[in-house]
Amino acid sequence: MVGTIVHQLTDGASPEEMKMAGLGSYYTDHGWGVYPQAASGFPFSASVLAVKGDAIADLQEDLAAEQKARATYEKLIDLCADDPDVIDPLRFLREREVVHFQRFGEALRGVQDKLADKKFYMNNMNFDR
Repeated sequence: MVGTIVHQLTDGASPEEMKMAGLGSYYTDHGWGVYPQAASGFPFSASVLAVKGDAIADLQEDLAAEQKARATYEKLIDLCADDPDVIDPLRFLREREVVHFQRFGEALRGVQDKLADKKFYMNNMNFDR
């Protein structure tokens, strides 16, 4: 959605306008296309995804990612405080991150509760063969 907003804001801009807006080097590399990268220019890669295969570690990572996304949306909102056509979708995205954070928190509590349960074992005829 953020990529769509950027595309809509730059649609029809001339190369000179892109340069005046500080997007000259971006335009040189990508034209008016939306290229997933950090504000610093570092392109997206799968290396930013942290997966350990451990439910608690992975859920903690998910919680952190949601908070980072929420903080990014808040900063974007601060940067364009006078354009409701941009702010409204960013607020929606920010609130979605809050809900995701809450759901991941609930999942983490569920995993922790399950791990704290008293363990019991019973015969599994298929396993014991």
